[in-house]
Amino acid sequence: MAVFIVRRLISTIAVMAMVGVFVFLLLRLAPGDPAAMMAGESASAEMIAGIREKLGLNASLPVQFVHWVRDMLGGDFGTSIFAGRPVLNLILQRLEPTISLSILTMILSVTVGVSFGILAASRAGGLVDRILTAFSALGFSVPVFVIGYFLIYFFAIRPHWLPVQGYVPIEESPRPWFVHLVLPTLALSLAYIAFIARVTRASMLEVLSEDYMRTAAAKGASSYAMLFHHALKNAGVPILTVIGISFAYLISGVVLTETVFNIPGIGRLVVDAVNNRDYPIIQGVLILTSGLYVLINLIVDLAYTLIDPRIRY
Repeated sequence: MAVFIVRRLISTIAVMAMVGVFVFLLLRLAPGDPAAMMAGESASAEMIAGIREKLGLNASLPVQFVHWVRDMLGGDFGTSIFAGRPVLNLILQRLEPTISLSILTMILSVTVGVSFGILAASRAGGLVDRILTAFSALGFSVPVFVIGYFLIYFFAIRPHWLPVQGYVPIEESPRPWFVHLVLPTLALSLAYIAFIARVTRASMLEVLSEDYMRTAAAKGASSYAMLFHHALKNAGVPILTVIGISFAYLISGVVLTETVFNIPGIGRLVVDAVNNRDYPIIQGVLILTSGLYVLINLIVDLAYTLIDPRIRY
């Protein structure tokens, strides 16, 4: 186990190194002058030269990369071109809304998705199973922003039950914090509920067809024990994998959801940075989200042994 952890940590460092090189070259090797793109079409030559000097673009690529990595390891992700503030501070300031939305989304997605999958597997071919199949197709097909606009219209604009947009920090008041996140969480969760439910159903059906499940039924095991003690535990590895992947992919859905519901999170920060060509912010967000993705995959790999003791590394 210790050898596996060391190997995974080494591979994690290698992956992050490749991501760092890609993110670094994304700005430097893109068509056109990055400084001119940041400055805008009406910028003077002196302004463009100042931006190049500020970003260190006058040095060679290897020197720029060494300085960039050194600054990041020291917690310096650069300074926003337009905000004039450290990138790390801007990201940390927007972190709470994104984390809140992501955690609520995963709680809802895992709870409902696994429950739906188990229910569909226990009634394979029945009405519940067909309803789940239709729901999964809907969840995979409809974009997040379309679901968001429908939810706003039917739950916020017409009956005025929930707020249309905005965010209230949890330290100010827990209830408005939760109320403002209900619609974004529902909009973002639909696709993940469908994804987790389909994988749970498929894994459960595969396990339920095994010989030891028929043996347990012949010994008089109850339906509850069959589903939760035997089947779910042995089907847990692919379910855990898809949960980890879903959590890592949340950032792509968060961007659209935060834009639709006007939530000042990381997604909105990325959209504003792209519109303003604020490349230091884009680089910082890409590095941090890539690191989070790699960390989640590492945690999922290590958690396999907790679900299935037969797995040994």
